[in-house]
Amino acid sequence: MLGQMMNQPLLISSLLKHAERHHGEQQVVSRRVEGDIHRYTYREMAARARRLANALAAQGMKPGDRIATLAWNGYRHLELYYAVSGSGAIVHTINPRLHPDQIAWIANHAEDRILFFDLTFLPIVEQIAQQTDTIRAFVAMADHDSMPVASRVPNLLCYEDFLASGDDVLDWPELDENTASSLCYTSGTTGNPKGVLYSHRSTVLHSFAAALPDSMNCSARDSILPVVPMFHVNAWGLPYVGCMVGAKLVLPGPMLDGRSLYELIEAEGVTFSAGVPTIWQGLLAHLENTGGRFSTMRRTIIGGSACPPAIIRAYQDRYDVEVLHAWGMTELSPLGTVNSPKPGHTALDADARLALQAKQGRAVFGVDMKIVDDDGRALPHDGKASGDLLVRGPWILSHYFKAEDDDALLDGWFPTGDIATIDADGFMQITDRSKDVIKSGGEWIGSIDLENIAMSHPGIAQAACIAARHAKWGERPLILAVRKPGQAVSGRELLDHFEGKVARWWTPDDIVFVDALPLGATGKILKNRLRDRFADFLLNRTGEALAPDREASD
Repeated sequence: MLGQMMNQPLLISSLLKHAERHHGEQQVVSRRVEGDIHRYTYREMAARARRLANALAAQGMKPGDRIATLAWNGYRHLELYYAVSGSGAIVHTINPRLHPDQIAWIANHAEDRILFFDLTFLPIVEQIAQQTDTIRAFVAMADHDSMPVASRVPNLLCYEDFLASGDDVLDWPELDENTASSLCYTSGTTGNPKGVLYSHRSTVLHSFAAALPDSMNCSARDSILPVVPMFHVNAWGLPYVGCMVGAKLVLPGPMLDGRSLYELIEAEGVTFSAGVPTIWQGLLAHLENTGGRFSTMRRTIIGGSACPPAIIRAYQDRYDVEVLHAWGMTELSPLGTVNSPKPGHTALDADARLALQAKQGRAVFGVDMKIVDDDGRALPHDGKASGDLLVRGPWILSHYFKAEDDDALLDGWFPTGDIATIDADGFMQITDRSKDVIKSGGEWIGSIDLENIAMSHPGIAQAACIAARHAKWGERPLILAVRKPGQAVSGRELLDHFEGKVARWWTPDDIVFVDALPLGATGKILKNRLRDRFADFLLNRTGEALAPDREASD
């Protein structure tokens, strides 16, 4: 016997209709590429999204067509999110931090029809315009007065003129909820990027999960600042969550330095934000240099890569901002876990609570996790057993875009490529990427723990741990560290900092100081480049730490 409830599809357009009807006066605030602040309401945003959808239809865009963006977090980008997906086409956000050749490859692979771009990225568009096979128009996301006087971009259109060609009368089509809605590509650190094609259903379900109290805990009382870019996994779903709960959205544009973010947080009463650890390092440095305090911000989600416990402690102890570790992947839409404490954890002492917060957290409802050994056997959730992390759920990839015959799953589970533990309370902790784990004499050493210890030293700004060749043990840990400005910490001093914090055989064998660590398009440290650069680095035969205060300049 079937239930007797209405069967209404879960559609992205329903989020916008809800925001317009029930939170129409709520604000969307954007720092524009031009530097000024733009401010309007959900009601005005919805009307412009309908205009844009009609203008796209007039240009011949059809359901299923891919519409690309190269843009920062701003109101025009938000309009594209809803206008494109709501009309049945697919919004394809491209990461502008990729190499132009990679951007052109992605646009061709996706068979994009139109490319919308912020003026910041005009030089990139000029580079790739002649390399794209299917793009028929390029739209600069600007008003008429800000358009470039001269450009090598063919068929260059103005966003505001383009939008004005459509009217704001539109009934959003009632699509099948499994219709594709958006397309994101992985960062492609190994081989070409892979496309992940989300559906309306997966996106709406992901939004519900993201907004839950034990997840991002979002409501109409919040002022949300998504620092994570809208070109990176749909800003972790926050543009959809904002409309779902009616929260104020504050979009930072290209100004992601500590001072600019702090000014925006204070001016707009931001209560909640989200971004990668490097962003919060910059903001923390600004606070420490200026003596700034937060008036309204009380919590932040940090994900993308493991957040050093020292940063978590600083925000909580000095600035009264709760830090929630989270983990996910492009293939997971991206949310998988959030580190929300359980009732019994409130009694933990400060050190035990920090150790818990260093974990990536508990699975949100809709995500199932397990860890397995090399033979695929499930391992216990005891916080000690470490194995390959597998996940499944309704917003997790089954096949990569244009690779439908190549099943990405392993017995119905998606292999994440992460090595992890899961404790009895369900808290998962990434100990390494499978390709980053250090195998010393047949035993595993997790690089993330060593990086966190190095970065807890007051003189260290950034650190990465990679495997270096060793004549006896095969591989041993090598720390590559960046000093904070004005600090003269030595290699011996940094190695001594590991004393008592890890097993002696985990202690790195050497320290090399570098001017900077290479960062990828999503803010993660590119360990593959470091491994290439230090491929011939051979540690000594005795296994004793060298600590030569070696320097390496870029």
